[in-house]
Amino acid sequence: MVRTICPYCAVGCGVRVRVAGGRIIGVEGDPDSPVNRGMLCTKGKTLHRTVRHAERATVPLLRERRGAPLEAASWDTALNRAASRFAEVIGRHGPGAVAFYVSGQLLTEEYAVFNKLMKGFIGSNNIDSNSRLCMSSAVAGYKRAFGADGPPACYADIEEADTLFLFGANPAFTHPILFRRMEQAREAKPAQKLVVVDPRRTDSCSLADLHLALRPGTDVALLLSMLHVLRWEGLLDQTFIANHTVGFEAAVEASAAWTPRRAARLCDVDPGDIFRAALWFGAGRALSMWTMGFNQATTGVDRNNALINLHLATGQVGKPGCGPFSLTGQPNAMGGRETGGLANLLPGHRDLAVSSDRNAVSNVWSSGPLAAEAGRSAVELFRALESGEVKAVWIAATNPVVSLPDTAQARRALERAEFVAVSDIYVPTETTAFADVVFPAAGWGEKEGTMTNAERRVQRVRRIVDPPGEARPDWEIVSDFARRLGRALGADWDAAFGYADTAAVYDEHRRLLSGRDCDIDGLDWTRVDREGLQWPVCDTTGGTERLYADARFPTGDGRARFVAVAWKPPARETDARYPLVLTTGRYRDQWHTRTKTGRVGELNRQTPAARLEMHPGDAAIRGLSEGDLVAAASALGRAVFPLALTADIRRGVVFLPMHWGDLTTQAGQANDLIFPDTDPISGQPAYKHVPVDVQPARLPTRGFVLLRGDHVPACRPIVGEYAYGTVTTVGRPPVTRLEVAGPDAVLPSDADFLDARVTPLLKRCDTLVYADGRSGAYKRLWVDGERVLALRWLGTGPGDVEPLQQALLDDRPLPEFRAWIGGGGESVSLADRGPLVCTCLSVREGTIRDAIAAGAGNVPAIQEACAAGTSCGSCIPQLKRLLEQAARGVA
Repeated sequence: MVRTICPYCAVGCGVRVRVAGGRIIGVEGDPDSPVNRGMLCTKGKTLHRTVRHAERATVPLLRERRGAPLEAASWDTALNRAASRFAEVIGRHGPGAVAFYVSGQLLTEEYAVFNKLMKGFIGSNNIDSNSRLCMSSAVAGYKRAFGADGPPACYADIEEADTLFLFGANPAFTHPILFRRMEQAREAKPAQKLVVVDPRRTDSCSLADLHLALRPGTDVALLLSMLHVLRWEGLLDQTFIANHTVGFEAAVEASAAWTPRRAARLCDVDPGDIFRAALWFGAGRALSMWTMGFNQATTGVDRNNALINLHLATGQVGKPGCGPFSLTGQPNAMGGRETGGLANLLPGHRDLAVSSDRNAVSNVWSSGPLAAEAGRSAVELFRALESGEVKAVWIAATNPVVSLPDTAQARRALERAEFVAVSDIYVPTETTAFADVVFPAAGWGEKEGTMTNAERRVQRVRRIVDPPGEARPDWEIVSDFARRLGRALGADWDAAFGYADTAAVYDEHRRLLSGRDCDIDGLDWTRVDREGLQWPVCDTTGGTERLYADARFPTGDGRARFVAVAWKPPARETDARYPLVLTTGRYRDQWHTRTKTGRVGELNRQTPAARLEMHPGDAAIRGLSEGDLVAAASALGRAVFPLALTADIRRGVVFLPMHWGDLTTQAGQANDLIFPDTDPISGQPAYKHVPVDVQPARLPTRGFVLLRGDHVPACRPIVGEYAYGTVTTVGRPPVTRLEVAGPDAVLPSDADFLDARVTPLLKRCDTLVYADGRSGAYKRLWVDGERVLALRWLGTGPGDVEPLQQALLDDRPLPEFRAWIGGGGESVSLADRGPLVCTCLSVREGTIRDAIAAGAGNVPAIQEACAAGTSCGSCIPQLKRLLEQAARGVA
């Protein structure tokens, strides 16, 4: 067993990896990890499925011209091509005409080399990261309040807190292991409270004592009102305010008019609930946690500072059980910020505008003077690519054609760029479709380095197996490119990028952090190989569990800053044409743009396709029903999704997951609807408040195909031939699930059209066909003896795909399908058992409801009855919700 770190979210779980025959064959939680204590979520448990896949990038690929296919090339040819094209652009237009767009999924050492090349040697600050989309408002909020980007709290505060606050966060889905720690903390400390602030009743509400389902876009008003209450109830820490802060008077004045009654009218919550939340905040130790629902707004930075103001006003910073704690989304967004891997940062949390900071960095890099002007942030960068101001870009470990707002603009930008390089572990992705060169990157388990998790813990990532084919770690690829680019520009950069190994990169990074707030002088390569510690680690004694325990802050006078903020309306308001607010987020078993998780069948069973969630009341006035195909439209674009009805979302609000792109989905991409509006300070896009309308998609023909094996690559072109379609694998061994819809009435020729594309994917087999032209139902089975290989259905409405999918996964014999196909004979019921709840053990909702009906009145009883929730535990919040529904008599 080899110990390393999970590469998904920034919880930074320790994992133990089983290896046999040079291959990773299994993953389990590391019981010795102080982070997860042996626990692991569904994504972590299936990590080994992502390593060896038929679509792993294994050799460099080149495209001779736009529109031509990517073809295999040598490393020399690919790197020389990229270096010559970048050098050509720099020579004609200057260093500002090239850019890097990197990722919070890179290792710290990889981030460091990309950043050094762009800022120190190319001479531009045009390097930004997809972390801009997730965490930049939290970074700006911390810097405005504390003087540096340092989350003061840690995971241990979950157990110490008297009240936990979740603002725009659903850790039950996004950070499952932290949520498990919350569950365990509540069990050990029953008096601990949880307050959830979210327009949706998410699974994180399963623990909540108070759910503030506020109107989207009103967070600042809520927080101002809480400060108002804290002041009038005498819950301020006047000594802390006087001795360790500045700006309190202006901040409290900004809250003066925000009584709970006034805020309640705007937020559409009970004023008593605002009052109660404020009292809980001030009466004991309060730990606040937030993620994208808080950050992704045009007022994201103000939200962060309004929340931090509450902690400063009550003296709840740097002490056990309290503090403002942003839950980072990506595994190494924190490490990327340490390296300065954003367009406005320098390593060690330094400031581009400060000449002494620039000089300190250039001295370590042995580079020329650094440019003082900030580079282009993510949204600005893609605008500049479209306009031609930036002409060449390298995209590493991210998929902006899906993840950026206004994805149509992202596609136009890459189409118009003169040169696009991509380094990734898979081909194809939505972004590699625009690449002139693709570099095969080593992935998790195939490279070594470090990552820093959300609580500032620097941890060792280990190389366990060799990368497939000719794949290489990104730091090696970019170092090789840098040496070639230097020669193409008539410079000698060989020494600057001649790293012997990853340890040499880490050592340079460590020197850049020396003496800074994120100092890791005491954590050399040998030590980080033994233990993960929280920065600062200034000597050999240990790390720092909490920042600012001495109430000294990295500002000029050592005091923290209150920031007076005012509530501002969202950048775009609803109106008669677009009366609903769209908010976006994640599913539990999916990750970002599904480049990895979308290729793991087990993770697709619960959520094989994106669905639009809507309150039943909003659906009723539109004549919509569960499973209908609906068209969501903003002033920017239109997308189609199956409808899911839920009373757990506010009236007037709809929800979409952000994971799906056009590689596996036709017309169903959430970010096609999202405007590229950004926070004016952080540059973070506003994904959470988009005015939309939802109406019937008017696609009467519906169909699906289920076939054994992974046929997703072959089915992708089929999806593109329909007005709506989606394809994925589900389960293991995998079954390919293809769903399509069209605008015309069902005809026999539609079945023939689909069958002509499916049949070649199967070996020689027999078929059973049922066709009813009057009802418009067309069915087909492909069989080999008594074994069903595939099936197809065309008709109207959503069809009964779920029970048939389960029957195929269970490998049920042909006689059990005869009643469905219309041939008579004995048939075991294919009744749908409802949606999958426990991914690990394949337990569906119907089975759990049966257990509850039979007397299982709590989670342990359900676990004993049907095993749900006994593996990773990520579904325990759903078990609690089913128990609550049963108690309320909700079917």
